[in-house]
Amino acid sequence: MNGPLSGIRVLDLSRVLAGPFATQMLADLGADVIKIERSGAGDDTREWGPPWLVNDEGTTTEESAYFLSCNRGKRSVALELTDPRAQSIVRALARTSDVLIENFKPGTLGRMGLDYEGLSQTSPGLVYCSISGFGQDGPNAAKAGYDAMIQAQAGLMSITGEHGRGPVKVGVAVIDMITGLYAANAIQAALIQRQSSGRGSWIDTALFDSAVAILANQGMNYLIAGEIPERLGSAHPNIVPYQSFPTLDGDMFIAVGNDMQFRRFCEIASADWADDPRFTSNSLRVTHRHLLAPLISERMRTRSKAEWRRALDDANIPCGPVQDLDEVFADPQVDARGLRFDLPHTLHTHLPQIANPLRFDGRLHHSERAPPLRGEHTHEVLLELGYNEALIDELAATGAIELAM
Repeated sequence: MNGPLSGIRVLDLSRVLAGPFATQMLADLGADVIKIERSGAGDDTREWGPPWLVNDEGTTTEESAYFLSCNRGKRSVALELTDPRAQSIVRALARTSDVLIENFKPGTLGRMGLDYEGLSQTSPGLVYCSISGFGQDGPNAAKAGYDAMIQAQAGLMSITGEHGRGPVKVGVAVIDMITGLYAANAIQAALIQRQSSGRGSWIDTALFDSAVAILANQGMNYLIAGEIPERLGSAHPNIVPYQSFPTLDGDMFIAVGNDMQFRRFCEIASADWADDPRFTSNSLRVTHRHLLAPLISERMRTRSKAEWRRALDDANIPCGPVQDLDEVFADPQVDARGLRFDLPHTLHTHLPQIANPLRFDGRLHHSERAPPLRGEHTHEVLLELGYNEALIDELAATGAIELAM
């Protein structure tokens, strides 16, 4: 399917999540993404299961759900990068690519001559994006970065969890994904800049930097007030009431954003809190949240989620039930927006996928190419580079490349 990035080629030397998430987005937008994987092993996440894909015959495969979540739209080329002949393939691919994205430890690719300095000499228009745990400099530059560890060190874990209890991580690898979004955004900005300058760029993106950046209002709360934020569970540090509350049959999140909404909420709840001098403004409600929240919690328990939702929706008060994933993927809104779809995979006729949410002119864009098997496109891509069959067979026989079985 054509997309805004049709005609752009991306050489993907990344693995796990941040880089692959970025390149999957670029592929969904129409870019031709060539994923370089390690011969014999592939992307680390191929082994991160269970669960594993079950094929059309009902047999469990070696394709992990994790890998299948972030590698749509790519062609896989399996190389042994310690082999100089494989490094030559990467250089040839870089000469035909607009973008290269990698997440090796700083200095690793430089020793192979595959860093920005080495490749930009023959590919001056190459947009080269490096993703690392802590960036290309600083005292932690040599350290590996993993999402939950970064959530801890960058402060996100300190503000996540219930009051009076220990810190917890966000339920998905949010820092990897945010870093991937920053990377994809920066890559597209660099491509636009190249149109006028004629030259590429080296983008330095780090998980730690991204995690600090998304502290947003919590970070500014600290910088302005000098007070360390406390963990508030689902509650908001600057708005009250803005959290989940238990009902007769499950939890309901309400988001009361202003005083008028609060008064309407009190009318629905048959409560006089809006006239209580402790709660008449949002700032007072924030100050006295420890008094107001238990009152709301007690009142919310008197009705079901459906009853509250109907009443709050009618009053235009933002709310929503806390849903399990089976409820999410059965939600009519997910179906209406096309957020879950299927792709034909080599091993399964209907591989489920979660859509890229970006819409152009009212239409979702996602690649129609399923996540690849390891080395599935090695032969195809080498032929495109001008390698003949005899040379491809020789490279495979000596272990420089791996061809899919």
